Amino acid sequence: MKTVKGALMAAALCMAALPSYAADKSVGSGANPYSDCGIGAALFPNTNWAAVTSNVIWDLGTTAVISAVSSPETCSARKVNTAKLILDTYDKLAEETASGEGKHLTAVLNTFGCDPSLHGRISQDVRANMADQVANPDYTKQPIIEKSTHYYRALDAAAAGQCIG
Repeated sequence: MKTVKGALMAAALCMAALPSYAADKSVGSGANPYSDCGIGAALFPNTNWAAVTSNVIWDLGTTAVISAVSSPETCSARKVNTAKLILDTYDKLAEETASGEGKHLTAVLNTFGCDPSLHGRISQDVRANMADQVANPDYTKQPIIEKSTHYYRALDAAAAGQCIG
């Protein structure tokens, strides 16, 4: 049950953390919304029939189709996995980001598709952005999902155009 809850929270985090914009692609060249997007893809990234079934059962596939049309970049298992990893390891990840190194930080950067030669610079940028978040007086009162969302946004901004994520 914890895995399903974590995957649902990761999918919500990923979708909330990303800007919405349509891709410049020809019709039919993007992801399959029923198997590659939405909650189904987050829960069952390697089992198409289960992803499709989950998306249809959840909300008749509405969320999956909307995400495929309005923000196709969310239809990436890599982004969902990164969001889930951030959520699952946030406390350790925050400590390691502050110090500039550690296995959780390396894992997040690798999962996001960042070349190891860029890890130092990207982690410095994430640390600078997160310093503003941590300095917020309400930071300690924020739920983990909100803290994780801020971290994901900081990573996404720091890695813009430089990582596969």
